[in-house]
Order: sequence, then structure tokens, then C-alpha cells
Amino acid sequence: WWEKGAGILKSFEGESGKETDLPVEKIGAGLKDALRVSSENVVKQLGREDGFNKDSAIHIPLPQQLDTVKSLLAKVGMSGMLDDLELKLNRAAEQAVPKAKKLFGKAITEMTFDDVKKIYGGPNDAATQYFRSKMSSSLSEEMKPVVKNSLAEVGAVRAYDNAMTQYRSIPFVPEVKTDLTEYILEKGIDGIFHYMAVEEAAIRQNPAKRTTDLLKLVFGAK
Repeated sequence: WWEKGAGILKSFEGESGKETDLPVEKIGAGLKDALRVSSENVVKQLGREDGFNKDSAIHIPLPQQLDTVKSLLAKVGMSGMLDDLELKLNRAAEQAVPKAKKLFGKAITEMTFDDVKKIYGGPNDAATQYFRSKMSSSLSEEMKPVVKNSLAEVGAVRAYDNAMTQYRSIPFVPEVKTDLTEYILEKGIDGIFHYMAVEEAAIRQNPAKRTTDLLKLVFGAK
């Protein structure tokens, strides 16, 4: 449980009764420092070539609706068209990720005392949950035009159209529809928050990840 008194935030952890007395300002500044470092690391990691494509944890597969398309094209020796599309979908996500940096900064700036209290004393992904609740809608809005443009720039739209033209040339195939922009938005945002949770847990648990004096003071005291 938590107490706020005389500018001190007290955290009593479990049965051990361990108490951490740090000024509220130090707790807040240290937490925001941690989240700034984490979010910058995530954006840098994912917003580069192969940030999604070569990472098995967040690699973006073809939409499930295209499984039938790939299967039938494979029978006529054209499955490579879908492999090319899959690569381009990941490239589009990689190009859109940098848009998240400004929104992370805004969400960090807007944190209240109650937010800090809940995050500091919460589970290893408490900050990630906070960001999801604060950012998901605005992040989608910011990334959507970038994803849409990126899909065209990297050739994903052309690759999709070419694959679907070949698919529809096969007699009696079922109609298939998918929204590539919405799909990449969902998968891209999932990837960002996946690694935000990883970064957050590491800073809480691993002293080597506390790269500033404030991080060492605040999280070393827990």
C-alpha cells in the first residue's frame, strides 16, 4: 500500500515490510526517465530495416485471409508473390514506428501523481498498460497515413494487386478481401507494446539496464 505525506512516497512490499522513502518528485522523475529511455529504445529497435521482419517475436505474417490465396498460388508455382508481399508488409510497419516517439513523450509528460503511484507499485508491465490506455487511439491515427503511404512506397500494394490478379485467374476460387492498412496498424502497435513491456520489466529487474543516476536511485531502492 502507499502513503503520501510530507512529500514522501512510502512503499511497503509484501511480507518483508521493506519500506522505500523517496521524495515524490524523485519517484516521478525517475519513473518518467525510465519510460523515456524504454520508449526511445523500442522506437529505435523497431523503426529500422528488419526491426519487424527478422524478429520472430513480432514478425508480421500474411493476413489469415490470404492463406487460401497462397496455397492456391503455390500449386501454380507462384507462392513467391506472397512471400514478397509479406516482406513488404513488415517494411511498412518499420517505416511507421518512428511516429510513436512523440506520443510516448506526450503520455509521459501528462502523467499524474496517481499514475506514477500505480505504475511504480504495479506489475512489471504497469507502464505498458498505461501507455496502451493513453496512446492506442492516437497512435493508430498518427501511424495510419504513414502505413498507407509506406504500403505504396515499398510496393506492397502492387504486390498484393498482382497476387490477387493471379489468384482470381484460377477458376472457381472464393472471393478474398483484406484491409492491409488496418492489419499493419494492429500488428505494428502490438509489436511496439510487446517490446515496451520487455524494456519496462528489464529496467525494474536488471540493474545493468538502469542507465541514469535517477533510474539507479529510484529502482535500486525498491
